[in-house]
Amino acid sequence: MSAAITADVFSKMLKVQLIATLAVALVALFVSGLHGGISALLGGASVIIGAMTASKIARRQARSDDPTAILLNLLKAEAVKILVIVSLLAIIFNVYAQLVPFALIAGLAAAALFSGAALSRLKV
Repeated sequence: MSAAITADVFSKMLKVQLIATLAVALVALFVSGLHGGISALLGGASVIIGAMTASKIARRQARSDDPTAILLNLLKAEAVKILVIVSLLAIIFNVYAQLVPFALIAGLAAAALFSGAALSRLKV
């Protein structure tokens, strides 16, 4: 996959994640109030930031023809993504006293699920 196509795929995926996060945050705002909306935004933002970090790592070997290098780079990117998400969630749980856990998990799940759906529907 060329670097331009890779960048396009990631930008579309991030756009879908952002829209899904905002939709869940809006619902959480009406259901649980301001702190529910903020919690949902924080949950989705942790996935989006993790995906952005992983995309920068994944792009490093986008021009390589060596399948082993590409696979190892993708595995590194996925590991970094998970580490960033877990780190951000730990910070959120420790810093945000008015956290609404269900809203946070809903925002996180929406961003994670819709990223996979966005990738599966993209034509490369």
